[in-house]
Amino acid sequence: GSDHGYDVVRHDRVDPARGGTEGLAAFSAEARRLGLGVLVDIVPNHVGIATPRVNAGWWDLLTHGRSSDYATAFDVDWDAGAGRVLLPVLGDDGTAAVEIDAAEGVARNHDHVFPLAPGTTTLAEQHYELVHWTVADHGLNYRRFFAVNTLAAVRVEERWVFDETHVEIKRWIDEGLVDGLRVDHPDGLRDPQGYLRDLAGLTGDAYVLVEKILEPGEELSHSWATSGTTGYDVLALLDRVLTDPAGQEPLERLETRLRGAPLDWERMVLERKRAVADVTLRSETNRIVRELPDLLASTDQLEDAVAELLACFAVYRSYLPEGHDHLDEAFARARLTRPDLEPVLAELEPVLGDPDQPAALRFQQTSGMVMAKGVEDCAFYRSSRLTSLNEVGADPSVFSLSPTQFHEAMATRQLEWPHAMTALSTHDTKRGEDVRARITVLAELPQEWEQALDELLGLVPLPDAGFGALLWQAILGAWPATVAGEPPADLRARLHAYAEKAMREAGDRTTWTDPDTAYEDAVHAAVDAVFDDGRTRAVLTGLVELVAAPGWSNALAAKLVAITAPGSCDVYQGSELWEQSLVDPDNRRPVDFERRQLLLDTVRRTPPGRPTTADDEGAAKLWVTHTALRLRRDLPKHFESYQPLEAHGDADAHVLAFDRGGVIAVVTRLPVGLAQKGGWGDTVLELPPGAWRNVLGGRGLDRCSNTMRVADLMSELPVALLVRES
Repeated sequence: GSDHGYDVVRHDRVDPARGGTEGLAAFSAEARRLGLGVLVDIVPNHVGIATPRVNAGWWDLLTHGRSSDYATAFDVDWDAGAGRVLLPVLGDDGTAAVEIDAAEGVARNHDHVFPLAPGTTTLAEQHYELVHWTVADHGLNYRRFFAVNTLAAVRVEERWVFDETHVEIKRWIDEGLVDGLRVDHPDGLRDPQGYLRDLAGLTGDAYVLVEKILEPGEELSHSWATSGTTGYDVLALLDRVLTDPAGQEPLERLETRLRGAPLDWERMVLERKRAVADVTLRSETNRIVRELPDLLASTDQLEDAVAELLACFAVYRSYLPEGHDHLDEAFARARLTRPDLEPVLAELEPVLGDPDQPAALRFQQTSGMVMAKGVEDCAFYRSSRLTSLNEVGADPSVFSLSPTQFHEAMATRQLEWPHAMTALSTHDTKRGEDVRARITVLAELPQEWEQALDELLGLVPLPDAGFGALLWQAILGAWPATVAGEPPADLRARLHAYAEKAMREAGDRTTWTDPDTAYEDAVHAAVDAVFDDGRTRAVLTGLVELVAAPGWSNALAAKLVAITAPGSCDVYQGSELWEQSLVDPDNRRPVDFERRQLLLDTVRRTPPGRPTTADDEGAAKLWVTHTALRLRRDLPKHFESYQPLEAHGDADAHVLAFDRGGVIAVVTRLPVGLAQKGGWGDTVLELPPGAWRNVLGGRGLDRCSNTMRVADLMSELPVALLVRES
């Protein structure tokens, strides 16, 4: 019944509500007719248990407990629950709200229905115990997907569980209905490498991508049977190569002034992760300790030390024996942050470093959850220096990237992971690609941003000016480029929803479970002011006028590079046009495909020129997307290498260009600075020999020289796409 599909309850069929077996067959056949392949997102880590009756395995587990055929399918610590599964479903009315229906053989608690064990009539006789919902913070004994109580983890490391949960997937591959798979959250699995090996055997080495978050400097293991990641790593590189490094110092000064003290990002991350290990995921931390062999330290000391190690882990997880250096680094860091734990750490080190130890395996499954909840879902909402950098798979402490660094990363990608995915927007990104592209402009206009922000905070004071900076960047990024007339009817509600999620995820002044009404009212008042107060609206729209055009330039640059760089580009739903969505569920709204088809028909007939800042729905972006994707389809042999190209002249720092082996992408960097220089001037780009044509429009490029004036290349758009004529 969900909209997202991450809560599978049966693995032996396609959901009838989504078309069933016949629907998938028809869908696949139409894709084949159109020359398309089918890539399916699969969820091996967990299943949905919100409605136990519809999940036969979970229902059987609750009915029969340890004697259930599914007792080894779910990751339950029976001893911790005195032989029962603890279910955090009770409200303040407790068990008084539970009704026993012996005739039907169920127990009811409001909307929840649970089975009764055969021959029983009381709650005390069941293989589960209904507990208050707050027990989820510390006392659960079944592994979940992060902290979502209604998503129970399954043990696909058990071969029979793997086979049973992949029976339908195998059919898809065997019958040619599906070409490849995208594996959700592999870091939650006991043995990701082993799982991918089993998956390759099941599918005959089908195309497989993994949703793996890589920290700066971390590399995906070549021992994994995968074509690469889903692309968050490239997203981070793209955002940073378009960010002006000169903006770092003034934006840091501004953040320091707003906060009243410099932000120590590393320290904040450590504290947030420690809070997650101590509270949100305390159940997991405690379970690691329960799986340790007998050690001299007390349980309290071990829980303290394990939580500190989880907080100190610099990447999502290790895969022992691979990644042992990350574990060594975590121990070294924990000894610095908590020297008082040295004796306990000394006991833990050989255990957590042994891949045969259950606690070591459990630790690896848990560290990624702590990272995601502490950093992406909390710390990202507490840093406001430049929020385009606060994105999934990225480290906000890394401010920018030089073209040389970008080229080096892409050359390595072409050599090692040529078929990995490249992403710009996903269902999990905190800000849509074009929101980030616009916010990135603030690195080129730090003084103008500071002045406008001070005016906004003066007009609508907020209790936390630092959070105010984060909020106003989101509003700036989502606001339409049109500065006259009324904004879209749904924008107010969307911004209110974002504000609520952002401040509660930040969790320093208000939370989901304990909201501060006065604080939240002040934040929502700021959102309303931009719609209802003319002075506030004028300040915002004045800022929009400054950043919209360079923001669109950044957006076109990012899109063209994402499609033409090494890897397979994921064009997220609707992002063919300007993608100004914020965090989910805003980025999961329905897409108007008819509108896009009509606009595509128009741009095919009349290619658009430079985008305007008013009433522009993204024709230029659609044209760039369509043209670049068509080239990748029609000329695959022109995308088999990677060679950086050099520009020379006064504006050469504003060029990012590369040759893929017959197709050249050229994009504009730092468009504000370029305009301040008066344009491209005499800047030229060195091209490989041959005659080239700019398929995005503009004058022909037939010539004999090895250089081309960049001003000619960019006469129509701030990007160019050249194809060798032969």
